[in-house]
Amino acid sequence: MPVDGIHLYIDSPERQKQLYKRTLGVAVISQMLGGAGLAAGVTVGALLAKNMLGTDRFAGLPVALLTLGSAGAALLIGRLSQRYGRRFGLAAGFLAGGIGAIGVVTAAVINSIILLFASLLIYGAGTAANLQTRYAGTDLASPSQRATAISITMLATTFGAVAGPNLVDVMGRFAMSIGVPPLAGPFILGAAAFLLAGSVLLMFLYPDPLKVAKILSEVNSSNGEFSSKLPTGASLKKKRELVVGAALMVLTQLVMVAIMTMTPVHMRNHGHDLSDIGLIISIHIGAMYLPSLVTGIIADKIGRTAMSIVAGATLLAAGVLAAFAPSDSMLVLMIALALLGLGWNFGLISGTAIIVDATHVSTRAKTQGTIDVLVALAGASGGAISGMVVAQSSYTILSLAGGILSLLLIPVVVWSRRKQPNA
Repeated sequence: MPVDGIHLYIDSPERQKQLYKRTLGVAVISQMLGGAGLAAGVTVGALLAKNMLGTDRFAGLPVALLTLGSAGAALLIGRLSQRYGRRFGLAAGFLAGGIGAIGVVTAAVINSIILLFASLLIYGAGTAANLQTRYAGTDLASPSQRATAISITMLATTFGAVAGPNLVDVMGRFAMSIGVPPLAGPFILGAAAFLLAGSVLLMFLYPDPLKVAKILSEVNSSNGEFSSKLPTGASLKKKRELVVGAALMVLTQLVMVAIMTMTPVHMRNHGHDLSDIGLIISIHIGAMYLPSLVTGIIADKIGRTAMSIVAGATLLAAGVLAAFAPSDSMLVLMIALALLGLGWNFGLISGTAIIVDATHVSTRAKTQGTIDVLVALAGASGGAISGMVVAQSSYTILSLAGGILSLLLIPVVVWSRRKQPNA
């Protein structure tokens, strides 16, 4: 007999719909909080490392370490979620991220590079949980609702993620008032945000949507409605879809992180203050998440393939514009970083929808976690390489390279549309 009250949902489509809406509501609240935590590392991580290390060369390391930690955490969160449910897996990630943020603040106070780097790895767990929360809303969604469900949870991230960078100065002043370096201030906000997000999931994500979806799948399978075992042709098609979805998210993450990571350093080197940097990053993050609701609806209506091609074109435009933006032009940089966020949004939502479509509930969370590892590693690579590229060449070269790399999305999508083997 199913536990945790799950049996109440087996024969009640109405209860299933209610739980679907409740799950989205809880995911939205946790994403609003998690977004604020996510923004802290993005906004000042590179500047904090530059101050502590005294050089630009390794300014990309904080984002690289954060995303590397996110990669390991994504794998663990996926496996924990598959075994124990979304509630436990996601909450564990957010709580670990909060602990990591506290470690970053401590490292800044005692000026410990080793503690800073170790804490950023742990802090990445919050980022992984924030990203994987988008899957929770899809567990009970119908195929025609999946992209929209993903986009609703991502849209909620906007509120915290946009507010976070604009609180850089406020949190900096607060940090100074309690004897903490100002650049560590946003991480105080990040700690509180991640810890609250994890607590919300622990208390309210119940019954667990993934557990309910598994039971429903078993019941439907026993009734002959569908089986997780697919004909050979259909199985190959699903595998190809997994490759395409993963490649789409990996490329968009790599390009976005590389350019975004060095933008604050580029601006600081050309005389912009922290408020200017916070504004640019908040616009960028807003563009990453705010269009989500429309993106999801469009992806459900016109298909994932079209959105994938649009993602590549948008990232190319962002790279070219960032490369040739005058260093003193806030307006052009705003547009470039907004396009960068928008291209990422198109790529992530369409890629995520492809992954959900191609996986069965019996292995879905584990597969999603594994793919998010690749996404996080791509971000880590982009963050690590970006500082070295700029140090050896320029921000212009970095941005152009990122834009050109995004064009690889088009042949990947073309390959995915080749005629599939018949079952």
